[in-house]
Amino acid sequence: MTEPSEPRPRRIAHLTSVHPPFDTRIFVRECGSALAAGYEVTLVAAHDRSECRDGIDIRAVPRASSRLRRMLRTTWQVFREARRAKADLYQFHDPELIPVGLMLKLLGHRVVADIHEDLPKQVLSKPWIPRPLRRAASLAVRVVESTGAWAFDGVVAAEPDIADRFPPKKTVLVQNFPIADELAPPGASGSASLSARPANVLYVGSLSRLRGMCELVRAIESLPKSLDARLLLAGKFESIELERELSRMPGWRRVDAQGHCSRDRVRELMGVSRIGIVTLLPCPKYVAAYPTKLFEYMSGGLPVIASDFPLWRRIVESAGCGLLVDPERPEAIAEAIHWLLEHPAEADAMGRRGRQAVLDRYDWANEAEKLLAFYDRLLGACDAHCDFDAAEAALVPSPPARRGRGPG
Repeated sequence: MTEPSEPRPRRIAHLTSVHPPFDTRIFVRECGSALAAGYEVTLVAAHDRSECRDGIDIRAVPRASSRLRRMLRTTWQVFREARRAKADLYQFHDPELIPVGLMLKLLGHRVVADIHEDLPKQVLSKPWIPRPLRRAASLAVRVVESTGAWAFDGVVAAEPDIADRFPPKKTVLVQNFPIADELAPPGASGSASLSARPANVLYVGSLSRLRGMCELVRAIESLPKSLDARLLLAGKFESIELERELSRMPGWRRVDAQGHCSRDRVRELMGVSRIGIVTLLPCPKYVAAYPTKLFEYMSGGLPVIASDFPLWRRIVESAGCGLLVDPERPEAIAEAIHWLLEHPAEADAMGRRGRQAVLDRYDWANEAEKLLAFYDRLLGACDAHCDFDAAEAALVPSPPARRGRGPG
């Protein structure tokens, strides 16, 4: 008598045409958590090659040379690879993949939209959209997202304000909190004083005007030479023009631009820094957004200097983990840096309190539990041997011999 076959593990496919393949939220946190919970995990993303990395099956699609080509050609390539993944649940991460999600839904698949950012607000400050058209574009985006939420099986929202826009029964809030020990250097939770480190101020993230790069360089320039303070920038410049402009500023001689850094390199930089800084300028997409880098600095035991936005103020003041400044005033940023470097005992205490706040309230482990419970609920009604190939065959004729191969 033939033994019954073991049911295969559930398979989840994450889809992105915009984010890099090793994006922290997608690859490190969400894919990693699903893999650890026993799911098979596929990631379709623009990458140099298909490979298996850390147990995750990465299926590469070619990188696009322009935004238009990405929105037209890359989305189609993502759809083709998504079909080949034969997943039990598809989770897409970019608004431009809404049509892909709808096509997968028409083929009978379970589909989830992961909304990272408040795009209707972001559109209001997108430089590539003509200013007179931004409000209309923002409204159009809101309508498209709402329509998609009605059609899809669920929505994963990265922030409370985003979650509030979608049906509660279909939505789970999974915030971008750090894995508590991922970036924490040795001694982050101990009694070692930060004053033993160089007087480095660390910024991690994209380097753009709206993220306050000009103000940061002016602030580091105005500090007394006796402090020997340096600004470490870990990230890519938004443009060659901005990099050239900053490099001509007098304060640039006190800047170490590290370029894009791996997570391991960011951890190293945390270990040689005394302050974490996130002084983004006040625009709609930042003021009400949860600052991921702020939480990462806190997880590494660094005191923080942050923009004085109402939401950020509540986080920093409730944790007692740093100082708040007007991000548009370089002299205010410089004053905060100066104070923390000159008051090492208070800076150490702020760093320890920030670290404890992450352990207590802002740890990814809690978010992972919510995400995994959401997956279980969505997949609970699906039979372990559900054959999606048959469902597709009933709706779409199978392509000829190329079916099942890599990108073509």
